[in-house]
Amino acid sequence: MRLVYQGERSKLYQADCLAWLREQPERSIHAVVTDPPYGLVEYSDEQLTKRRNGKGGVWRIPPSFGGSTRAPLPRFTVLSGAQTDELCRFFREWGETLLPILTPGAHVMVASTPLLSYLVNRGLADAGLERRGEIIRLVQTLRGGDRPKGAEEDFPGVSTMPRGAWEPWVLFRRPFDGTVAANLRRWRTGGLRRPHSEQPFFDVIPSGRTPRREREVANHPSLKPQAFLRQLVRAALPFGEGTVLDPFAGSGSTLAAAEALGYESVGVELSDEYSGLAATAIPALASLDQSPDQRRFNRSDGLIQAASGPVNAAVAY
Repeated sequence: MRLVYQGERSKLYQADCLAWLREQPERSIHAVVTDPPYGLVEYSDEQLTKRRNGKGGVWRIPPSFGGSTRAPLPRFTVLSGAQTDELCRFFREWGETLLPILTPGAHVMVASTPLLSYLVNRGLADAGLERRGEIIRLVQTLRGGDRPKGAEEDFPGVSTMPRGAWEPWVLFRRPFDGTVAANLRRWRTGGLRRPHSEQPFFDVIPSGRTPRREREVANHPSLKPQAFLRQLVRAALPFGEGTVLDPFAGSGSTLAAAEALGYESVGVELSDEYSGLAATAIPALASLDQSPDQRRFNRSDGLIQAASGPVNAAVAY
């Protein structure tokens, strides 16, 4: 285990997350917000080499469109039955290892995909965490919508699956005894922070794709936008107190969101490449201003007025 970054309120360790979790004090983490690699398949050395060489494998290499080269995407439909079983087993082991270090009532938010979220849900539920639903990130993706491969001209009016326009984040909580009110008073966890006293936290969040300026700072294939992450991280601590954990920290975007909000956070990343990137990306991402959509913050009522209606709005960063 090696400390690779320490900010004013955040720390990042390069380590295996399961080994790191086993060394942490019980009831020391108040929330988890993370975007894991799915069973570590797509981020294995073999698959990353294929991605860099444009050979595909688990990674789908999209064709150029309008002269622009599009980023590769994980292609989870190629996973075997044994790999999906391993994925479910991995999330059960991860959940069992995570559970003791969570405070009672701590929320766990985990990014997934429509094809795999049922496996994540099953693994975490089997580990003893309490399922609390899903948070839906509305975002136009490049997954799905393609015509049959190799027969596009034969079937111009057919798509093999829907074009993805949403991303599920499974939501769990460590069980606790007694009422939510009693748990909030004792542990400061158990609920989600409201964007405004008159507005609950919504489970559907309109979100654009990650802006170029953020991708230039943190070149990670699954980087999520700060405008979206800051809403999740803010909601995860009901009173803004405690520590947010990202055990699959990647380029550090969750820690950057916590820094921007003034929250305490800790991250763990296995990759030497990405932990090194995160050490520079965390302060850079945290210092970025709000996106244009986030600037449409109505200070009189605490809502962002999006085209589809009100969505979760954090404080002005």
